[in-house]
Amino acid sequence: MIEITNLVKQYKELSVIKDVSFTIEKGEIFGIVGRSGVGKSTLLRCINALEPVNSGDILIDGVSIRSLDDDGVRNLRKKVSMIFQNFNLLNQKSALENVTLPMEIWGYDKKVLRARAEELLDLVGLKDKYNSKPRSLSGGEKQRVAIARALALDPEILLCDEATSALDPNTTKEILALLKKINRELGLTLVVVTHQMEVVKDICQRVAVMEGGKVSALGKVEDLFLNPAKSLKKLIGEDELEILPRGINIRIFFTKEYSNQTIITNMSKDLSVDFSIVWGKLENFSGNVLGSLVINVNPEDKEKIEQYLIGRGLNVEVISHEY
Repeated sequence: MIEITNLVKQYKELSVIKDVSFTIEKGEIFGIVGRSGVGKSTLLRCINALEPVNSGDILIDGVSIRSLDDDGVRNLRKKVSMIFQNFNLLNQKSALENVTLPMEIWGYDKKVLRARAEELLDLVGLKDKYNSKPRSLSGGEKQRVAIARALALDPEILLCDEATSALDPNTTKEILALLKKINRELGLTLVVVTHQMEVVKDICQRVAVMEGGKVSALGKVEDLFLNPAKSLKKLIGEDELEILPRGINIRIFFTKEYSNQTIITNMSKDLSVDFSIVWGKLENFSGNVLGSLVINVNPEDKEKIEQYLIGRGLNVEVISHEY
């Protein structure tokens, strides 16, 4: 478990992280999302003690990183591994040699180095690339080598700093599928920093939205996207909800239990009401199709439509525009 409490990080007079607190559960895939410059990557670097904190604390399985001496920090980085946007591979070394490097630094028996590196390259789908150097690999293959290297010391936590930002959409999907496989099969906790909304929806279970060095929203991914706070609306492009037609608009939230049901059609028949569909959005969250719909209704029908929808277990929000 990772517990972040009242964390503050400053560079001289510049406050980058301002009183941030949240918990990441063991074995979950947790996202930290926001625009560039909001403190996401700095927060990630604080978690593995690459950056010292000014106040507050981070506990990894109950141990404060602020209490660690040099040996403690070194052991922490064995437990908490990291992958980056630009891969950080050594160009003069082969894929196999890049993966064995952390084990060599830690003094692992040379007899096990190659076997362990081959095992990891097989895991990430590079069985035929043992001797290939980075210049001959695609971006996706380089990131797979970086992931294999990050797993070399059997970490418990994998930090991913914009790990798919340099990749095309298809390769991004492949790398995310690999990260989900690693989470599922190895039980690693994944902390994913990104500004890509598709990454969050595809892989993360919970997410913290950062804005101006603070956490502006925190919760399950589907909950935040279905009913986003203002800070998240800016990121996912729901500003158009602010220009809905005048009158009574009702937003209906469809969770996975309701996304395949014909509730709107049935409501029209059962209540004999007229309405206009003025906005809608469907999203794929880790294989589940979720979304929301906005209907514009006659004022006299508002109450019975609300009661009908709530009575069937749906969440609704009334949005009135009188301009």
